[in-house]
Amino acid sequence: MFAADFDYYRAGSVAEAGQLLAQHPGAKLLAGGHSLIPLLKLRLAVPPALIDIGRVAELRDIALEGGGLRIGALATHAEIARSDAVREHAAALAEAAGQIGDPAVRNRGTIGGNVAHADPASDLPAVLVALGATLAVTGQGGERSIDAGDFFTGVMMTSLGEDELLTSVRIPSAAGRGTAYVKFSHPASRYAVIGVAASVALDAGPGESVCTDASVAIGGLVPGPVRCSAVEEALKGRAPSGEALAAAAAAVAQDLGGDLLGDVFASADYRGAVAPVYVERAIAAAAGRATQA
Repeated sequence: MFAADFDYYRAGSVAEAGQLLAQHPGAKLLAGGHSLIPLLKLRLAVPPALIDIGRVAELRDIALEGGGLRIGALATHAEIARSDAVREHAAALAEAAGQIGDPAVRNRGTIGGNVAHADPASDLPAVLVALGATLAVTGQGGERSIDAGDFFTGVMMTSLGEDELLTSVRIPSAAGRGTAYVKFSHPASRYAVIGVAASVALDAGPGESVCTDASVAIGGLVPGPVRCSAVEEALKGRAPSGEALAAAAAAVAQDLGGDLLGDVFASADYRGAVAPVYVERAIAAAAGRATQA
């Protein structure tokens, strides 16, 4: 099927993109296109205009800034996966980006497009929530920052205003902590049936290390990424191994509640039953990296 007719504009800067958004209510931004173009072809999205921001150079960089990372909205998944700075300061993000789709998708798809699309089966939202990221957005009212935990509001829904553009993702450095992303991939699409991101800090005392702080988020089986506070509390003060680790992972049932997604590949009940396995794997991987840090 072909997309419905639309007007096309190419923005040369963030400011110009903002002006075009304000001038064309209902317009959609085009970055890598891997999320938007299929919706256009299926006519699930029928915007009056597309604003192409794919050549706005100021949105492409990955840099260390203020003790953390600043990743431009047009940084591709492939660039993030191979970035030394991301691997050092946010290893779980590099790990997740490297598991998205196939090479064609990773070389064209962007972090900004992925996050703004807010697909429940996307890998990056849960990682950004677990890593305490903030999203910088710019609109006619100026720039504002949104915590990742407040950005995703439902299935393909965010707190972005109609005239706002996501410009960068900012992530505190996780140096000294262990972070990891583990997912159960759909075998055809490689979308996350279940995706779990974990960030763990261990004490440096003698004997068996115990968890002093943890941040865990899960996606894929819920409308938006969920911060797993029950898992985190069950883990703190305990060694992330053996029965203690399994018990902490099992606490994810308290965080998920009953609002689980299901489809012909994996029912809601099945996803809920399997979720603790992937939570345990993510925590164990993060804890292993924290030991080595």
